[in-house]
Amino acid sequence: MAADSDPESEVFEITDFTTASEWERFVSRVEEVLNDWKLIGNSTGRLSVEKGEYTSGTWKEKSQDINFADFKFFLTHYSLKEESDKDDGKDKLEEDAFPLAMKDLLCMNNDFPPRAHCLVRWYGIREFVVISPGANCEAVISESKCNLLLSSISISLASSGCQVPMFVQIQQKWRRIYAGECQGPGVRTDFEMVHLRKVPSQYNHLSGLLDIFKSKIGCSLSPLPPVNIAIRFTYILQDWQQHSWPQQPPDFDTILGGEVGGVEFGKLPFGACEEPISELHLAATWPHLTEGIVVDNEVYSDLDPLQAPHWTVRVRTAENPQCLLGDLLTEFFKLCCRKESTEEILGRRLAEDEENSDISSALSKLTEPAATVPISKLSVSNMMHSARKHIRRHRRIDESPLNTDILNSVLLYLFPDAAVEKSSENSKSKTAQANSCGKADQDKSSDYNLFLHLKSAPSDSLTYRLALCVCLVNYNHGGLRAVAHLWQEFVLELRYRWENNYLIYGLAGGAPDLRCCLLHQKLQMLNCCIERKKARDDARKALDGSREREQRVSGGGQNSCPAPESTTSTREVSPGKSWDSWSDSEDEFFECLSDQGEVEAPHTEGEKDGGKSKAEGRLHPNNNMTLLNSAEPLYVPVTQDPAPMTEDLLEEQSEVLAKLGTSAEGTHLRARMQSACLLSDMESFKAANPGCVLEDFVRWYSPRDYVEDEVVDEKGNKVVKGKLSARMMIPGNMWVEAWETARVIPARRQKRLFDDTKEAEKVLHYLAVQKPADLARHLLPCIVHAAILKLKEEESVEDIPSVKKSIQQATAQASKLLHPHNHDYKKLEDFINQLTAMETVVTRARSLKAKFAISEGEKGEDAGELEKFVSSLLEEPEVVVIGAGQGPAGSIIHRLFINAQRLADFTSDEAALLSPLDEDSRHDRKSTGGSNKVPDFPSPAGREILLRTCVPRPAPYSKALPQRLFCVLMREEFRLAGAFSSDTSFF
Repeated sequence: MAADSDPESEVFEITDFTTASEWERFVSRVEEVLNDWKLIGNSTGRLSVEKGEYTSGTWKEKSQDINFADFKFFLTHYSLKEESDKDDGKDKLEEDAFPLAMKDLLCMNNDFPPRAHCLVRWYGIREFVVISPGANCEAVISESKCNLLLSSISISLASSGCQVPMFVQIQQKWRRIYAGECQGPGVRTDFEMVHLRKVPSQYNHLSGLLDIFKSKIGCSLSPLPPVNIAIRFTYILQDWQQHSWPQQPPDFDTILGGEVGGVEFGKLPFGACEEPISELHLAATWPHLTEGIVVDNEVYSDLDPLQAPHWTVRVRTAENPQCLLGDLLTEFFKLCCRKESTEEILGRRLAEDEENSDISSALSKLTEPAATVPISKLSVSNMMHSARKHIRRHRRIDESPLNTDILNSVLLYLFPDAAVEKSSENSKSKTAQANSCGKADQDKSSDYNLFLHLKSAPSDSLTYRLALCVCLVNYNHGGLRAVAHLWQEFVLELRYRWENNYLIYGLAGGAPDLRCCLLHQKLQMLNCCIERKKARDDARKALDGSREREQRVSGGGQNSCPAPESTTSTREVSPGKSWDSWSDSEDEFFECLSDQGEVEAPHTEGEKDGGKSKAEGRLHPNNNMTLLNSAEPLYVPVTQDPAPMTEDLLEEQSEVLAKLGTSAEGTHLRARMQSACLLSDMESFKAANPGCVLEDFVRWYSPRDYVEDEVVDEKGNKVVKGKLSARMMIPGNMWVEAWETARVIPARRQKRLFDDTKEAEKVLHYLAVQKPADLARHLLPCIVHAAILKLKEEESVEDIPSVKKSIQQATAQASKLLHPHNHDYKKLEDFINQLTAMETVVTRARSLKAKFAISEGEKGEDAGELEKFVSSLLEEPEVVVIGAGQGPAGSIIHRLFINAQRLADFTSDEAALLSPLDEDSRHDRKSTGGSNKVPDFPSPAGREILLRTCVPRPAPYSKALPQRLFCVLMREEFRLAGAFSSDTSFF
């Protein structure tokens, strides 16, 4: 207790006031960051940097937030990444050597780097630290605050021993004014800057700037050490009036030529509508001069750009120039996002009229016989016009969303067979030939199978052509309403072709190709329906014709009915033909719904007789096999083809089957639904092979389910006996049940597995209810497909490696974006922007090639050098002109400036009439006008002068240290960035 009451045992809190001020805490924080970044001590690195390394090398950057009281600053460290293996002994610095930054001030390998931080360009340093005000913080403008920050970095550098230059950004940020300091053992470099809006007249030339430099370094030595001078003048060319327009002017005499870049249907427009190259910057450089070699004062200058030993060129491109393909894709993509229906766009009355006409025509078909149509009226073009009459009944021609001439041109492009003014038979045969030909030639092209990756449609298909037409109509000929009008006309044309048995032009035969887009599958399905219906109608006509001929031959005798069967029994043997491709009497289809008794009677008689004459629907014998219960050959029957299906129907069927569940009843019902084709084949097999059994059918249909074994009979001979497989012997097997249910009906008399009438109406209804936005979404893969092919075509002409690589990447990306049913529209929009960027690069290359006369073949021996030069302009920030003003590229650039100067001296009307090759007209006009000669180059837009020397400072006996002054002289800017070193050993 006594110890607790002892006052000496009490603990007092001790507060350290040595770093209490905000300024000292700020300085301490700067030192901590420099220590964390390991910038303490001597600078390490190579003594010199390779030529061009500031541009081609990698710059590292790291930042840290620091606070001065409640004011936020960014502390950023910039450094050139150096190779670690380049660490030779000669590059190691001595302990008391100058900092690397001081050596960089005198290095001449990286003067005027085209792409670098402004401090790198002005001072030539490879590593530095910048303190700048934080975001949303006011600039450091007052002189007292600037001096406080400079004092802070000076103390931090001295305390930490850091030899990396440190800068403070002062004044407004847009002025880019920095002040800084670099410290080394016994030396210090002060970085100072002057920034004015106007160039003082006495400093508007080299001699005045030399006076500033000499007065600043204040060297009293006589004679003064030589000053090394590097000069760079930049000339800007902006006038491209002497070159052709990027696009051909519109031809208003043609139907499709009223738009800029207007092309015929089937081709996508390409290229820029404005000049993609806005400026060409020529930099004439004199890299190594001394004070006595060149004269540049207020009355005379030796600095002629044509005599400059070093030329470099850069191009400034127009920001987001209007490009036709990009605009086309963007407008089409916007169409995908619309929600209006066709009724809302074209008016509800039009749709109602169409429905009423369809209903009335349907009733008339049920009550009235079909009227005969003269052969002269059966040409497709005449029927197209008659099919469109009811659409125009309540709409005047001038109110049509799509111009009539353009609509006719589009439809003739989509259905070229409509232009054939011949009989209907010729039109049909030509359509069938057009659908089958050309595919072999297209397969030779490597780009033809691109549709498989994009899930679009073949480039020679109707779907692909429709996509191009919809895209062009939307862009040039009326937008959303015109697209709705075109789609309505297109669906009407499809219905007309279905009703009149005209195959759809531009679709491959066969079942729908599930590798293509859904719209293409629907059109293929409709074509299958037309083909089946046409074959059935032709067969019925052939049957009626053969019966009429038999009646005439027999005179109406009673034996005329069996004649078609005996006639066709010999024709059925022809191999390789299915029932729907025949044209004889065997092709007639009977809807076997209520005539069961009629067909079962022959079935009973056939079983009793077992005769060959009762067999129907035979295709050919099956490999010399015979029936198990008789010696009759086993014949392959004529069967129905499986019903073609599109991917949406397959999905619906899968969902229905999946909903049946796993119960016994559901499994049985699912099996019955899936065995419709099996039952049809069994009935055809029974009709072709009277007296057959299930084992015979299995031997032909599923040979693996008929097992044959060698057994020894009663006489001891080995014989082969067969039986059904184990799965066929399971009780309740669906095959056994189907065989017992199957009747003796040939394929031609069976109920159709594929109801082409029903399926065709379903397809036409599906197409009719599609909104324009739905149509656009269906066709989007085809449009992307066409855009990629167009980019490939244009790139192959210009040969741009970067674009070629980008197209390959875009193709892979499009394959992932277009395969899902629900497209990611944000990613698709970004993808379209990528395609537009590729188009822009191609148009830039084309513009540059036109300006440098590469396409004209001028100076063939220099064509390769010019092509390489133009290619480099697109890829690199700045390109060296080989031979400067005397080389092939330099000569062209010189001529471009001459033409621009000549145009500037003439009035606008005279310039429009002036030929670009008319070199003498300028001199003739000048001689008559009495004015002075116009220079070949305009006044330089920017002048950069770099002065360097190494002198003792501040006293004559001090160390000789690097001094540097970078001068920028522009029309509205005057900047001096000086780095002045001094010896601090005795000062």
